[in-house]
Amino acid sequence: MSRWWNGVELWLTQLGLALQVTLLMLVVLPVCWWAARALDRVVGAVFERFSPHHAVDTAMDAAGDAEDAQEPR
Repeated sequence: MSRWWNGVELWLTQLGLALQVTLLMLVVLPVCWWAARALDRVVGAVFERFSPHHAVDTAMDAAGDAEDAQEPR
């Protein structure tokens, strides 16, 4: 594995700057975007779960939905 990675690193450093930037755009940026999206979902779920207002908001949403259902539109 180490020998393979050294070969890739050598190949990459010998490329011109334009090709290095192109590879960055095509490979690294999408990987970072997906990682950030996954981290955002995990953190959002944790904050939603452990928020002190979660139970109150849920109860108020249910009560608000019941009141909305009774009002004529």
